[in-house]
Amino acid sequence: MEQVQACSSYLQKASGHPQKGATMAGAKNIAETVAALAAPIAEELGLSIWDVEFVKEGARRVLRITIDHEDGITIEDCERMHRAIDPVLDEADPIETAYDLEVSSPGIERELRTPAHIDACVGEEVELRLFAPLEGKKSFGGILAGRSPEGEVLLDMEGAIRAFPRESIAKLTTVFRF
Repeated sequence: MEQVQACSSYLQKASGHPQKGATMAGAKNIAETVAALAAPIAEELGLSIWDVEFVKEGARRVLRITIDHEDGITIEDCERMHRAIDPVLDEADPIETAYDLEVSSPGIERELRTPAHIDACVGEEVELRLFAPLEGKKSFGGILAGRSPEGEVLLDMEGAIRAFPRESIAKLTTVFRF
């Protein structure tokens, strides 16, 4: 059984730059820049980057780096990554506003946001939520069967494969049954 532990390492960062709002495109660029900075550090620590997000939560900005390992993530892994990435972010200074840095595991029920996430979780039970109802339902569950050549998410629903266009999916998460 895979060891999975949720953890979070948290630090308030103040970059010294004046407060500026980040656009969605700007937040995506920041996330991509940070992912590129974090990937070699994670690899050196024997970890991988699951996701990087730069989001506004209430009045604060949060840079969230989610790390993963095939044997699960411990709080010590989060702390090691936090300590290793912090000086790199200080030097590169990719964010022109104060932010909170969080390093965490993807958790036992992880959100699948990228094609790589989907590919990594084929065969797992998932829940899919749509933006708009389909046949009167917004939520569907089944076994993740993969992606079609067109990028649709394929869900095995009791032996029947159903394709959902990626742009119609609000959220796709793995499901863990105790």
